[in-house]
Formats: sequence, structure tokens, C-alpha cells
Amino acid sequence: QVQLVESGGGLAQAGGSLRLSCSASGRTLSNYSVGWFRQAPGKEREFVATILQNGLVTRYADSVKGRFTTSRDNAENTVYLQMNSLTPEDTAVYYCAATSETWLISRQAWEYDYWGQGTQVTVST
Repeated sequence: QVQLVESGGGLAQAGGSLRLSCSASGRTLSNYSVGWFRQAPGKEREFVATILQNGLVTRYADSVKGRFTTSRDNAENTVYLQMNSLTPEDTAVYYCAATSETWLISRQAWEYDYWGQGTQVTVST
């Protein structure tokens, strides 16, 4: 099993930036594709971004494309989500998740087996 911990959330102003980190323990994260999801109050959890094990393939939700970038440092066992040009609509709890399916890149939450506890991102006007 792999345990995931998100960090880097907090309060940002509209137009600002934050970088989230997803750190792993238990197993090396290089064996897993990692996805980012978010859930705003009263809304369903939604896909944000995902990155393949080797970091060479990424996918983004249309709502964040061009503003968010996911990357990984397998040597540090960490995946990142750089969030730029934040808007109040980005306010949510952000989760990272890992799938044990080899070489799977997916936008579907149900395909991810391991989840972090989430980190709050709040964007003010």
C-alpha cells in the first residue's frame, strides 16, 4: 500500500498561485500514476489533472488547462500541482490519488485506489 499526504494548500488571492505537493510513503510513487481531484462545498468531487508514472503524459480538466501544471519528482517520491491565475472558483479541498493499475492515465476517481486526506485551497477576490 501507499500512503499519500497533500500539503501546500492555504489562502490565495485571485490571480495568485499555490503549489500543492503529494508525498508518498510505504511504496515508491514512481510505480503509480497520480491524479488530482477537488471537491467544493455542495459539489461532487471533480477531476483536475493526472500524470503518468514516468511523468511524460499529463491530462487536465478544461477548467484548469493553461493555468495548472502537474509534475513529479520520483526521486523525491512527490507529485506537484502548480496552480496559477487562481480564481474563487478554484476554492475546494484538493486530493491526490494513486492508481495501482499499471500505466493507466484516467480522469475517473473510481480508478484510483489510494487517496490522501486532502488540503484546503481558498481563493479570495
